[in-house]
Amino acid sequence: MPTYLTLAEVEAIAREAHRDQRDKAGRPYAGHLAAVAEGVRARGGSDEQIAAAWLHDAVEDHALSRRWLETAALPERVKEMVLAVTKRPGEDLAAYTGRILATPGALLIKEADLAHNTDPGRLAALDPAVRTRLTAKYAQVRGLLGLTGG
Repeated sequence: MPTYLTLAEVEAIAREAHRDQRDKAGRPYAGHLAAVAEGVRARGGSDEQIAAAWLHDAVEDHALSRRWLETAALPERVKEMVLAVTKRPGEDLAAYTGRILATPGALLIKEADLAHNTDPGRLAALDPAVRTRLTAKYAQVRGLLGLTGG
């Protein structure tokens, strides 16, 4: 049986990979990763889903390469979930959300991501035009994923 990275190791890798990044409100990006991982845990997610939550933006944001992910000591299921929630350049929302829905475990990660992205306190820190644009985008994604409420 292969030896995989522990959740603590995955968290440390994600924090280091994103250490110089800030979110749209200028806060350290690792706070978003921690919130999504906690959101997955609070929703009953597995350790594999929590690991994927820590890494959910790593490839998309170029914090870690796709090659790193492919060779990392992670279960294939974790890699599949990370790639499912990774938006590809020029990809339309229907294809993106379809991939999330088709990948076991990925919807919970995206649900936790959207929940944190739409947190009123987090949105309040944004410029009004950005807030309006992102609120509409997140609502569209929630609809395509069949998620109700906030």
